[in-house]
Amino acid sequence: QVRLVESGGDLVQPGGSLRLSCVGSGFSLDGYAVGWFRRAPGQGRPALSCISSHDDSTYYENSVKGRFTISRDSAKNTVYLQMDSLEPEDTALYYCATATLYRPRGSTWEECVAADYWGKGTVVTVSS
Repeated sequence: QVRLVESGGDLVQPGGSLRLSCVGSGFSLDGYAVGWFRRAPGQGRPALSCISSHDDSTYYENSVKGRFTISRDSAKNTVYLQMDSLEPEDTALYYCATATLYRPRGSTWEECVAADYWGKGTVVTVSS
């Protein structure tokens, strides 16, 4: 059975850090681009950050550039999202999913879209 399971969500103060984990089971994440997405009340689930399948190159949405870092540990079949300098606006339900990356104008990824497999999410709350 193919599954993605997120963990690491918590209540944290503004300016704090969290590391989210996305563990794959039933398949190897190495063969997939993987992304982190979030949903706040009343909003969709835009991609925050994605990591490619062939060279681990990355994509970041503008609001998280310089604050979030995505990485992959193949031995653990896990993709991480290190989140620093958290802001109240980062409060949301965070999901990981397999993804498709697009770079229509050259070597830089410009878009990341969720693909076939989703986890159920982990809640991040940033509040004092």
